Amino acid sequence: MKAVSFSRFGGPEVLELVDLPEPHPGPGQIRIAVRAVGLNASDWKKREGLMDADEPLPRTMGREAAGVVDELGEGVADVAIGDRVFGLSADEAAQADFVVLAFYAPIPPSLNFAGAAALPAAVETATRALTTLGVASGNTVLINGASGSVGGAATQLAVLRGARVIGTAGPANHDYLRSLGAEPVAYGEGLADRVRAIAPDGVDLALDVAGSGILPELIELAGGADHVITVADFFGAQEYGVRFSRGDEGRASDSLQAIGDLIESGGFSLPVAQTFPLAEVAEAHRVGEKGRLHGKLVLLTGGADQEDEPTG
Repeated sequence: MKAVSFSRFGGPEVLELVDLPEPHPGPGQIRIAVRAVGLNASDWKKREGLMDADEPLPRTMGREAAGVVDELGEGVADVAIGDRVFGLSADEAAQADFVVLAFYAPIPPSLNFAGAAALPAAVETATRALTTLGVASGNTVLINGASGSVGGAATQLAVLRGARVIGTAGPANHDYLRSLGAEPVAYGEGLADRVRAIAPDGVDLALDVAGSGILPELIELAGGADHVITVADFFGAQEYGVRFSRGDEGRASDSLQAIGDLIESGGFSLPVAQTFPLAEVAEAHRVGEKGRLHGKLVLLTGGADQEDEPTG
């Protein structure tokens, strides 16, 4: 099968499509014929050697995918061959023709493969971070980077929990944040003053999904490092004593099952900004690293049905 791989750290040019043996599911896992794969900022960080640099090369890529079940592991009874599902890769190898999923759920009927592939990492990361923070009704939560895919998911889920959400974003995304139920503030110098202008006593909790070096201000506004979590700034977390949340500490796998009903009821959405063929993964990285798009970048495999591809 074809899969995205890199054998040295560097820019998008180090990515290549290689031939690898097809994977097979273990107990409780499934394999899907991949139709779409979501891209995340962690992809280019790993490619550059900024994350998990101690893992051996060459390496495959991809945390999340959507497709059609074509092989079942021992004990799997909740899906059948031919079902449309989305989920998280068992070994971060989703950018391929076939992938084994450790956590999965049925694709909501209203979504195509691209829309479903945009969900797993953002929904799981946001749910895990909010749960670890203890976000509940009545809290005031500051989300740094609220207009991105993880930030947008966290904003919507925090609002659904009954929290007041203050979200940082560029001015062009403020209307979008308002549509999600958040109160927008501009990021950058003077952030703390702008937040205190609408929340004079600061905030109860803060979540950093942008990794923009803002942890000292978040700690100040939230009243201590124990009230802050980052999913994007590993080195800042070490420096300032903030918890860094990632999936290897335990995934919020139930979030994938729960999100379907919210999507179908109109209570949750994540936009797809642009799609690329799997073979154009390097160009997708170039676009993603510019950080100017509203919504998720998605790779489509050769098996994606033409009518299932979004026009955006």
